[in-house]
Amino acid sequence: MDKRALFMGFVFALMWSSAFTSARIIVADASPLFSLALRFLISGVLGVAIALFMGQSWRLSRSQWYATILFGVCQNALYLGLNFYAMQTVQASLAAIIASTMPLLVALASWLLFKERLKPLGIVGLIAGIVGVTIIMGSRISAGVDLFGVALCGIGVLALTFATLAVRGATSGGNFMMIVGLQMLVGSSLLFVAAPIFETIRINPTLPLALAFAYTTLVPGLAATLIWFMLLNRIGPIRAATFHFLNPVFGVAIAALLLGERVGFLDVVGLLIVTSGILAVQLSRQSK
Repeated sequence: MDKRALFMGFVFALMWSSAFTSARIIVADASPLFSLALRFLISGVLGVAIALFMGQSWRLSRSQWYATILFGVCQNALYLGLNFYAMQTVQASLAAIIASTMPLLVALASWLLFKERLKPLGIVGLIAGIVGVTIIMGSRISAGVDLFGVALCGIGVLALTFATLAVRGATSGGNFMMIVGLQMLVGSSLLFVAAPIFETIRINPTLPLALAFAYTTLVPGLAATLIWFMLLNRIGPIRAATFHFLNPVFGVAIAALLLGERVGFLDVVGLLIVTSGILAVQLSRQSK
């Protein structure tokens, strides 16, 4: 893995992790599904416009259209939609920790469903991840966490896991910015339909809402997704997923710093175990 890939992975993890805190700020003053649909619409239009300016085409290959639609549905509509909805009652730090288990779920599914060989280090990492999440969830449940919101986050990360497994090799062929823009428009169209069905649309215009919305649209929404697709193409999904081990640490730290969310001793212990488990699993799946 070269220095450029390392830098891209670090920046992606920081951007992606910050999205949970900005989402928590947004849903305090706006209905989650509608605000997310609007964010995807703006990000998608910007992405397509930038792609056209860069000379990219929306004449994608069959595999690229497959990846675009699948990620639009699973990542944007389901994963992020459910997380935004859950963020009304679930803390940003907990949502970040649940989302960060995606590499563990990918490794587990690859092992059980696709018979992919998992080294002893990977098995230890999976066990560590389960133990760490159990510690954190036990601590949060005793503190009265909203279980419905936690369940939504769980379903969301399962949807993202499915998308990650299903698009192996489908990101090759260039046109990355166009793919990013189009898959956001797919998510936007689905969420605009879901919003009036599942929520009462509301917007309370405030400065924190405006700043968080602009940041989420441009940074985690557009820039981070572009970097992720470029990273997938540069080093492949297995190595790229290694950077997800940074997400729980970054996510909890940013939420504590900007939102003042309390992090208990058991949270720290579980967080370190989960982070170590994710790193162990990803390292075990890499070739020398």
